Amino acid sequence: QVRLVESGGGSVQGGGSLRLSCAVSGNTETTTYVAWFRQAPGDEREGVAAIYISGGDTYYDDSVKGRFTISHGKEKNTVDLQMKNLKPEDTALYYCAADYTGPSLGAYYFDVLVLNPHQYNTWGQGTQVTVSS
Repeated sequence: QVRLVESGGGSVQGGGSLRLSCAVSGNTETTTYVAWFRQAPGDEREGVAAIYISGGDTYYDDSVKGRFTISHGKEKNTVDLQMKNLKPEDTALYYCAADYTGPSLGAYYFDVLVLNPHQYNTWGQGTQVTVSS
């Protein structure tokens, strides 16, 4: 079983930057995609970014393209989310997820499904990001 632990959240002013890290441990041999999601109070959980662990292909929600970057972390078995030019609307609890169960690359609507929270079975506990105006 895969275990996920997020770190790096905090409070910043608008325009600032934060780097989140997701430590992936346990049975990682079958891990294909790791994704970051976020959930603000009263909102649905939404996909932010995903990375194909073996190949490095990345996927982003339109709301963060050009501002967020998902990558293999500097530490072994970590996946980082570098967030720049943060906006108040980025305020949320950020989760990383693994154990993707959706269709493979090339499937219809793959780019949407890889950022759908219902396609993932394993979740971390979340880390809070707060952006003030």
